[in-house]
Amino acid sequence: MADHMPKTPQELLNILNKLGISNQTTDHAPVMTVAESQNLRGLIPGHHSKNLFLKDKKGQLWLVVADEEQPIDLKLLRKQIGAANLSFAKADLLMDKLGVTPGSVTPFSIINDPIQDVQVVLDTTLASAEQVSFHPLINTLSTTLSGTDLLRFLRAYSHEPMLLDFNKTEEFT
Repeated sequence: MADHMPKTPQELLNILNKLGISNQTTDHAPVMTVAESQNLRGLIPGHHSKNLFLKDKKGQLWLVVADEEQPIDLKLLRKQIGAANLSFAKADLLMDKLGVTPGSVTPFSIINDPIQDVQVVLDTTLASAEQVSFHPLINTLSTTLSGTDLLRFLRAYSHEPMLLDFNKTEEFT
C-alpha cells in the first residue's frame, strides 16, 4: 500500500499553475470509457486519449497514453517497448501506484508515483499536439493543455516518457 495520500484534482491544478503550465478545466458528467467521453466532443478541446495501465510478466508497470482513435495491439506494443507479456493491471494496483480509479486513468496520475514505479509510454501525436485533454485525477473533469506542457509536467515529476509513434505498424524483433 502506498504510504502517501493521492493528490486531489485541485492540488494537481495548483501544481500545473506553479509550473507555469497554461491549462483549462471543464466540468462534465462522469465518463468511464472513450466511447462515453466522445459524447462530450465540442465541449472539450484538443486531442483525447486512451490511457492503459498495464503490467508485464516481470512486474514492470506501464502507463500507455495514446490517441483515443489509435488501435493498440498488446503483442506488438510489448515488442515496441521491450516489455514481457503485457496484461491489464488490477484496480487495487492502479489505486496503490497512481492514486486513481478505473475510468480516471491519466498521465497526470504520475504525480502520485514519487518512486517512479510506472514507465509512461506517450503517443508522439499527443506529445506534439497543440491541445490535449486528460482527466485531472477524476473522471468528472477534463483539463486541456499543450503536448509540450504535458511533457514538461511529466519531466518535472521525474517520469521521462518513452515516446512512441503508434502509427508505425512494422513488427520489431
